[in-house]
Amino acid sequence: QVQLVESGGGLVHAGDSLRLSCAASGRAFGSLAMGWFRQAPGKEREYVAAISRTGYSTFYADSVKCRFTIARDNAKNTVYLLKDSLKPETTAVYYCAADPTGSHYLRRSFDYWGQGTQVTVSS
Repeated sequence: QVQLVESGGGLVHAGDSLRLSCAASGRAFGSLAMGWFRQAPGKEREYVAAISRTGYSTFYADSVKCRFTIARDNAKNTVYLLKDSLKPETTAVYYCAADPTGSHYLRRSFDYWGQGTQVTVSS
């Protein structure tokens, strides 16, 4: 079983930068491919980004490419989602997800999910 705990959300101002963190436990972190999703108010949850077990490969939804950065630190068992120049439309609950197979994430399929962290961007 994998436990995921997101942090770093809150109320921020437009133009600020964001760094979300997701700490994983319960399984060797280097065996997990990781991803981030978000769900904006009134919308379905959508895929944002994913990163391979080693961190060498990253993938982004076309709608967010060049606006978010996913990164991981295997020594800290943590995956990050970073974004500069926040806008109000960035407001959403952000979820961390883990794929222990190392391949399902390529189809945007993940087995474990965090509880989410709320990010609210004020104008």
